[in-house]
Amino acid sequence: MKAVAAGVACLLLAACSWGIRLDSGGEKVRAAWNGDVAGCRDMGQVTVSVLDHLGPMDRNDLKVRDELEVMARNEAATIGADTVKPLGEPRDGEQRWGAWHCGNDRRAPMRIEQRDREGKNVETFPVEEH
Repeated sequence: MKAVAAGVACLLLAACSWGIRLDSGGEKVRAAWNGDVAGCRDMGQVTVSVLDHLGPMDRNDLKVRDELEVMARNEAATIGADTVKPLGEPRDGEQRWGAWHCGNDRRAPMRIEQRDREGKNVETFPVEEH
């Protein structure tokens, strides 16, 4: 019975990210992880949220952060922005992002440098789909 309960819990956790995908607009929005939005026009802010825990179990911090970025990029595209930048750390599965229109300025690398819940540096690079 414990094995069945553990299996169901794993399936539910995996299901939390189903449906959170970059849409066609979000694919055109980059994340300015180095914070450089000089020369860009401020388009406002977006606030996005995902489940950061399921019952008493916390979800993987990196997965939550990745989903927040995807949602911020998708949402920013709807207001005409082509660049987003986090305005703070995620809190309780929610994060605020600034949205800018930078045109063809692609100086900011698409690299994620953040800290996980234990304070360790985490760096990831998005995978290009071909």
